[in-house]
Amino acid sequence: MPTATWNDTVIAQSDATIVIEGNHYFPADSVKMELLEDSSTHSHCPWKGEASYKTIVAGGQRNADAVWYYPDPKEKAAQIKGYFAFWKGVKVA
Repeated sequence: MPTATWNDTVIAQSDATIVIEGNHYFPADSVKMELLEDSSTHSHCPWKGEASYKTIVAGGQRNADAVWYYPDPKEKAAQIKGYFAFWKGVKVA
């Protein structure tokens, strides 16, 4: 089962991830939202739309903008609405 871990803390775990461009997108109900803080960072993907970010807070440390998601994805990426992906040192295995 794919598991996202950072700073020896499980952030998300699910057997229902969606893999796009090599990234596992985890459903919201599998993510420990209490470990995430909102961020004002955004980026744009030509086919997925505008991404928003969250910062992980775990083990007394912060990993800024290590989580991204598409709150209102374009039609071609509609299946990842409500899903979260990870980077910046977050291990997904």
